[in-house]
Amino acid sequence: MAYRKLRFEGDPILRRKSREVRKIDKNILKLIDDMIEVMAKEDGLGLAAVQLGILKRVIIIDTKDEIVKLINPVLIHQEGEDIDVEGCLSVPGRQGKVKRPYKVRVRYTDIDGNRKIIKGKGLFARALCHEIDHLNGILYIDKIIEE
Repeated sequence: MAYRKLRFEGDPILRRKSREVRKIDKNILKLIDDMIEVMAKEDGLGLAAVQLGILKRVIIIDTKDEIVKLINPVLIHQEGEDIDVEGCLSVPGRQGKVKRPYKVRVRYTDIDGNRKIIKGKGLFARALCHEIDHLNGILYIDKIIEE
C-alpha cells in the first residue's frame, strides 16, 4: 500500500466539510485500507479520511479488539457527559480537556453497504464524536475547556 500523508493543523482542508459517500467501490475500500495503515504507523486510536486530505465521510476507530469502519456516520443520540483529555494525530504535541457525551448511538453504513447503528460509551463514544467532528471541519482544539 502507498503511504498517505497526514494533514496537520493549519491545513485548510481540515476545516472543510466532508462529502457523503454515495458508492462503496474499490477506491473507498482502498482508502479505508490506507487509513488503517496510517493509523497503525502513527499509533492512533482513530482517523477520518479528511486527515489524509480526502473529503469523504469515512472514519475508522481501533477498539483494540477490532478496527471499526464507518461510512457516512451520523450521531443520532447522545446522553450524559464526560470530560477527559484528548489529542489528535493532526494536532501533534498538544492535548486538552474536552467535554463529550458519555454514551452515543451512531448510524452508519458498513463496507458491505449495510445500514447499521453502533453504540458507544466512554472512550469509544469520545472517539466516535472526535472523528465525526473531523468530517464537519471541527477539530478537538475548538472544544478545549482546559489545556
